[in-house]
Amino acid sequence: MEPQRSPLLEVRGNVELKRPLVKAPSRLPLPGTRFKRGPDRMEAALEPEKKRTRGLDTVTKIATSHPRPPALTVRPQTQSQTTAPKVAKKTGPRCSTAIGTVLKNQKPGPAVPAQKPGAAAPPVLGGKKPTKRPAWDLKGQLCDLSAELKCCRERTQTLNQENQQLQDQLKEAQQQARALGAECRTLEGELARVQAQAEQGQQELGNLRAHVLELEEQLGTQQGLVQELQKEQVGLQEERRGLAAQLEEQERRLQASEAALSGSQAEVASLRQEAATQATLLVEQGERLHGLEMERRRLHNQLQELKGNIRVFCRVRPVLPGEPTPSPGFLLFPSGPGGPSDPPTRLSISRTDERRGTLSGTPAPTTRHDFSFDRVFPPGSGQDQVFEEIAMLVQSALDGYPVCIFAYGQTGSGKTFTMEGGPGGDPQVEGLIPRALRHLFSVAQELGGQGWTYSFVASYVEIYNETVRDLLATGTRKGQGSECEIRRAGPGSEELTVTNARYVPVSCEKEVEALLQLAHQNRAVARTSQNERSSRSHSVFQLQISGEHAGRGLQCAAPLSLVDLAGSERLDPGLALGPGERERLRETQAINSSLSTLGLVIMALSNKESHVPYRNSKLTYLLQNSLGGSAKMLMFVNISPLEENVSESLNSLRFASKVQLPPSPGAVRTPGWL
Repeated sequence: MEPQRSPLLEVRGNVELKRPLVKAPSRLPLPGTRFKRGPDRMEAALEPEKKRTRGLDTVTKIATSHPRPPALTVRPQTQSQTTAPKVAKKTGPRCSTAIGTVLKNQKPGPAVPAQKPGAAAPPVLGGKKPTKRPAWDLKGQLCDLSAELKCCRERTQTLNQENQQLQDQLKEAQQQARALGAECRTLEGELARVQAQAEQGQQELGNLRAHVLELEEQLGTQQGLVQELQKEQVGLQEERRGLAAQLEEQERRLQASEAALSGSQAEVASLRQEAATQATLLVEQGERLHGLEMERRRLHNQLQELKGNIRVFCRVRPVLPGEPTPSPGFLLFPSGPGGPSDPPTRLSISRTDERRGTLSGTPAPTTRHDFSFDRVFPPGSGQDQVFEEIAMLVQSALDGYPVCIFAYGQTGSGKTFTMEGGPGGDPQVEGLIPRALRHLFSVAQELGGQGWTYSFVASYVEIYNETVRDLLATGTRKGQGSECEIRRAGPGSEELTVTNARYVPVSCEKEVEALLQLAHQNRAVARTSQNERSSRSHSVFQLQISGEHAGRGLQCAAPLSLVDLAGSERLDPGLALGPGERERLRETQAINSSLSTLGLVIMALSNKESHVPYRNSKLTYLLQNSLGGSAKMLMFVNISPLEENVSESLNSLRFASKVQLPPSPGAVRTPGWL
């Protein structure tokens, strides 16, 4: 059951039925409707009409002219021709039917030659009929006939050309007529459909006519409302067209955005896939890099152990200004097994026994003493060459192996210069301590890219007469070395610490330089006959290195100990008469006792004895974690190039020879992992 319609809707429906019926949208133009379309569709509808009008201009003239059709000629367009499209617009498709009928019914007639604009008219033979020539004037008649024949031939030629042009135009017109016929048939079908719709509308209109009569009275009252609604409808249509244009624009933008979005999504997917691939590759590279780093540490430690966990280097300082030049042949540095290109490892020193020469009355015989070490540095060797040899040993401390480096020798042999460097801050004469820490900071920064983080804590103490003093003490704590004791860090712990000593975290070279300067000022020194400023204590610089790999849960810790030992001279050369020499004597005895204990400890470690006398000296007790086990130890024996110090030089060289171990392949030890 259909719902009951309101009177207002019925009125609007009846009013719409009284309006002329509008056919459904079609691609072909219809008479009476083509001008009611939009501007864009009207132009599209007029375009074929213009084309048909241009081609049918002449044909229309043929159909409407004298029964004898004039020749179709190409003439410049005039005002009359420009009005032809307007006529075509009014006539519509029926014009094509009329033109076809005219062309079918037209009979060919004599063509009139087209006259060009501005050309002189041909002479008319019969404007006024010429008088007939007499019958006897045959020659004149012949001339007239010849002239007429010539004119006729020219006219015939012109007519033939025009006939050819007309035939071409006729073919073109026929093609246009066929196209117009097809369009006409399409329009007739469209017209039939529209007529069917119109008949259906008329039928509905008849059914509603009775109802319309009943509502005619109400129609008058509702007329104003209908007009308002019509105005509103027009406004809504305009608004709808605007919204449709906006919708098209938004759809176009949406399509562009979707295309851009799809491209971006594809790019994002590609980037995500590439990122996942890179992440996988990065993880694989990280695993490989970690494996290579651990293998490097293992092989590096194995190499250091093959070279010997206890090594001895000998360094001969150069002759200083004001010192006598040694005689030729006093010090010799034989070449290595590989020739002069190999670094020297042997040292030969000559000594003349003056006492034997005096008793016998003959020249004193010369005795040559040969020594062999892991490396020998002649007087011309620089600080950079010395550090180059121990750089790999310093690297072992960063890998988790304890490392201890000693500088041993008599007073004035260059021990402090080797460890701390020369004055003035010249980079060329920097000692092993600043160079080693610079190397550690640089390598730790490189390992930071592999996930390792390192921390460094420095301490600097001296052992003077078996008393431990803090060289980094400041303010009121200076001179309170007697309060420092060597204790274990905790119950059951193997780590040793010095009570009341400063442990300073360091992270750059400037901080280390400041600590070295402070320690140099606080170190105990005294004047002896060997050196105006002689070190009378053992200075121990220790750097506690702690490394952690948070991603893998790995930790390592090891101390790096750099020790500048006190002068190792005997009692005779350094002993000077005076009331204060008893104190110097006690210092020398304490120094020699601690050095002797150090030699015993190293020999016990070399022989792998069960008992190592670490506690016999504060020096060895403090360094016991840096001497035994997997620790790496290096001793620099420094000697003087002067002949007057040959006795002390020989003593130092003999002591170093006892300490040295021949390199032998031993079992590879595990680093100090926590």
